[in-house]
Amino acid sequence: MPETKTAKQIMSQRLVTFRPDMDILEAVRVLIDKRISGAPVLDQLGNLVGMLTERDCLKVALDASYYRESGGKVESFMTPAVINVSADTPAVEIAERFATSHLRRLPVLENGRLIGIVSRRDVLRQLESGWELDASRA
Repeated sequence: MPETKTAKQIMSQRLVTFRPDMDILEAVRVLIDKRISGAPVLDQLGNLVGMLTERDCLKVALDASYYRESGGKVESFMTPAVINVSADTPAVEIAERFATSHLRRLPVLENGRLIGIVSRRDVLRQLESGWELDASRA
């Protein structure tokens, strides 16, 4: 079995982030424009305080478009309890977490600081590269 990589080795480092005081409708537009399904929310000190996902945004988007109601701030809609992984978490362990939850992405922390995001696709790419190695030995 090939050696598995860690979260730090497979994560995305180019992150879109939001602030808790950002307008939620602006954040929805960013998710749409950047074609991403969620992003971390960081306070002024760069601490991870939440995640904002498409799921979090659906009600506010519906209210804004159908009822013409204004949104509010990201902090009112984000998920504050963020499940995360450490930089040295093996990709296989992350795959197991994804397989048993509804999560699509996990923030990667090193020394308590956000350094990246690992997605289901990142993990699938890593696992798939292992299949290629096994096939070449056959």
